[in-house]
Parts: sequence; structure tokens; C-alpha cells
Amino acid sequence: MFRRTFWFTTGAAAGVWATTKVNRKLRQLTPDSLAASAANKALETGQRLKDRAVGFALDVRDNMARREAELGEALGIDAPPGPAALRRYAAIENDRSNPKYIENPTYTHNRNEDY
Repeated sequence: MFRRTFWFTTGAAAGVWATTKVNRKLRQLTPDSLAASAANKALETGQRLKDRAVGFALDVRDNMARREAELGEALGIDAPPGPAALRRYAAIENDRSNPKYIENPTYTHNRNEDY
């Protein structure tokens, strides 16, 4: 009698376990669940690619600065280049004896620009 009860209980537990596993797998294979998991994987992959690209850009910037310093030493240039010097454009006025300069012009010299 004890032996039959043991095997009945073992079979019932195995059936419950198998049913739970099958239902869980079926829920994972629904279209909504597949779409959500694909979106999550795409976001994770995009984040990894972004992190790698940012790391690569920082490495390039560091190595570029190091190489510029090496070239500066080889060429005898002591001071590193400062911020880009502002270009000064003479404003066209009728009075040419006292020209005025503007720091940041609002026009560009781009030929492809629509006028």
C-alpha cells in the first residue's frame, strides 16, 4: 500500500511539474511575448554598440592628443594649440576710413546653401 501511494504521489508531482513547464514555454512563445523579447534584445544590443562606439571615440581622441603632442615635440612646437581663433570679418560700410569688425558672422561661405 505504501509503495502504491509513493508512486502515485511521484507521478502526480511529475505531471504537475511537466504541465507547469509546458504552460510556461507556451506563454513564452506567444506573439506578444516574442515581440517583447526581441525588442529587449534589440535595445540591449543597441546599448552595447553605443557603449563600444563611445569607448572607441574616447580612445581615438586620447591617442590623437598623444600623437599631436609627440609631433609637436618632434617639430619643436612647445605650446599646444589653443581654441580656434575667432575670425574677424570687416563689415562692409560706406565709411571705409573706420572699418568695424564683427566676431561671429551670420553668413556662411557655403555655395550649396539656398538663398
